[in-house]
Amino acid sequence: MSKIISCHRSGNNNLKNHSSYMRIITILFLAATIMLSCNTASKPDASQQAIPIIGTWQLISGTLIEKGDTTVTDYTKDKSQIKIINATHFAFLNHTLDKRKTGPDDFVAGGGHYTLDGDKYTENLEYCSARQWENNKFSFTVSIQNDTLIQTGVEKIDSIGVNRLNIEKYYRVK
Repeated sequence: MSKIISCHRSGNNNLKNHSSYMRIITILFLAATIMLSCNTASKPDASQQAIPIIGTWQLISGTLIEKGDTTVTDYTKDKSQIKIINATHFAFLNHTLDKRKTGPDDFVAGGGHYTLDGDKYTENLEYCSARQWENNKFSFTVSIQNDTLIQTGVEKIDSIGVNRLNIEKYYRVK
């Protein structure tokens, strides 16, 4: 009978060890799940941003207001510009549609990284064919209405005397 009791007791110890082991595994699994959930929630993916700016955008019009003067450019006639925005970077390409022109403003391109916090969109222009614009930060308010992106903000570069309000309207390229 003592052998039966000792087997039963050792079986009971194995059961206790197994239960403890399973509890530890469960706790570790839950802790890892919570940690991963917190990490993902604290850093939202750019594709999950409240304003869906990722994509390719065709500039329709640009309005510059500087020193009381307003200049409106229709980008569906003499000029064309697209802006490409991915999860971390933006790039723009701008050129005149008249292929006979060969001046310095006939092609402009640039890009860099950006941040989007709610409707506050900030471009950090790291590359630009107009080199005096490089390494500047431009903050805008953005909104999307249907397939139209409206970007409004001040462009200011003291070293070249630029200080103007810029309002750009883009439509999403399909």
